[in-house]
Amino acid sequence: MDTLTSRYFWGRGYTNDGMGKAARFIGAQFLAFGLKPVNGKSYLQEFGYDVNTFPGRMEVTVNGAVLEPGRDFIVSPESRGIKATGTLVRKDSLNFSDPANRILVTLEDKLTWSVAQEAADYTVIKIDKKSIQGPPVTVSVNIGNEVVRNFRAANIAAVVRGTAVPDSFIVFTGHYDHLGGMGAKTWFPGANDNASGISMLLSLAKFYAAHPQRYSVLFICFAGEEAGILGSKHFTEKPLVPLNNIRFLVNMDITGTGEEGITVVNATVYPEEFNLIRQLNGQGRYLPKVVSRGKAANSDHYFFTEKGVPAFFIYTMGGIKAYHDVFDISKTLPLNKYNDLFRLLTQFASLLQK
Repeated sequence: MDTLTSRYFWGRGYTNDGMGKAARFIGAQFLAFGLKPVNGKSYLQEFGYDVNTFPGRMEVTVNGAVLEPGRDFIVSPESRGIKATGTLVRKDSLNFSDPANRILVTLEDKLTWSVAQEAADYTVIKIDKKSIQGPPVTVSVNIGNEVVRNFRAANIAAVVRGTAVPDSFIVFTGHYDHLGGMGAKTWFPGANDNASGISMLLSLAKFYAAHPQRYSVLFICFAGEEAGILGSKHFTEKPLVPLNNIRFLVNMDITGTGEEGITVVNATVYPEEFNLIRQLNGQGRYLPKVVSRGKAANSDHYFFTEKGVPAFFIYTMGGIKAYHDVFDISKTLPLNKYNDLFRLLTQFASLLQK
């Protein structure tokens, strides 16, 4: 957690080689554990997509006050870069515009960032209400953007071969990318989303490397989730193993808390497996509750489900509320149900192979 959320990895995104550094780190972990690549001699499954990035200038002044990127304001991810000074026209209590420079300023209770694949012909500045005095009247911005065409990303896949039925697979997945950096000084650590899921995946990989199962156990770390679950989409379109050989897939995204239990997406689609995981939880008293949720296109399990692969997406509940912001950091993430979730997942995987 501390490693993946450090400044060196720069939010595991699109500037400062953040995603590339994270991919190489995870590949090195798989190698150290003794896992084998699925894709020939490489752990990497490369692909590309366009993305709007903000590698440099990130300056905003409102009513003469200099605002801090990430904490006082964020720039909407589809925004164009611009250097301009203007007067704001009030549209309503929360929205103000500078029509001449095509700048929109919005006041927000909470700042959450995202990723866009293209740049629009306008710039949106979202400001934390608490960071300014009175309504915004004047604005000065100096923002640099760059649309990167065919940004090179990679899924990372490794396997522990099964001892009895090696052509059948239990699969654990999670996305290792996050939002990256916004300007030259601000990055989004992405502790809960999703360094937590990758940490759990690596713990499972280390365990299964030392304890091979009847079925092969496949681990896939996806890129491009924040840009539209693109890595998992690519994998299902160009699978490294036959999709109909997957007995079950468990996707882990946001697993850093748990004092209120876990939610299982696709529980209503696969009721038999959901009843199994709920029964195991009751026997082991691991988590306060296991909540059922239906089908949702909200993480990397989705395209597998669409291809007929049985899959759950599991996320923890409770604890800190930091999400897609600069406050999602390792030191405040409790991981208080990490070991219990690990035990539940390994027991679930074991029973699926009988």
